[in-house]
Amino acid sequence: MLTFEEKLAIIESFPELQRHDVSLGRVNFHFEESIMDKKIVVYRLHPNGNGFVYAEEIDENYPIDSKGMVNIRDFSEQELWKVLKQSIDSLSESELIEETWINPENQTLMLTNDYNAWNIYAGDDLDGTHATYNAAADYLHQEGFRRLK
Repeated sequence: MLTFEEKLAIIESFPELQRHDVSLGRVNFHFEESIMDKKIVVYRLHPNGNGFVYAEEIDENYPIDSKGMVNIRDFSEQELWKVLKQSIDSLSESELIEETWINPENQTLMLTNDYNAWNIYAGDDLDGTHATYNAAADYLHQEGFRRLK
């Protein structure tokens, strides 16, 4: 397990996070540029090494609590760095992605990201909305579509 100081050093290596000292020696880190109302990325990092990182919008299967936080008490340096990067990315303005998918009958669908959703369009008509890219891609694969390169 990483010490409090080691976790602080990793977290503070992300210049986009601002430190906020809270009660009992605990520390929060905010991402002020968040595109969502959610700004706290690191929550209640405690001198005993316990703490939480916002992971609700991440595609990984982290065990999250009702606030969308994953406990980082036993995370390695690499795991902590990865979850922090993913958390910040999930709260950041994302580049517009548009992909064309085609099936064996040459029908095409367009997959696009709109803020926190992945939408599938048949022409101008919305065919479906999914929370993550992987969920949308799985759906398209199940329906017999493949991504055009």
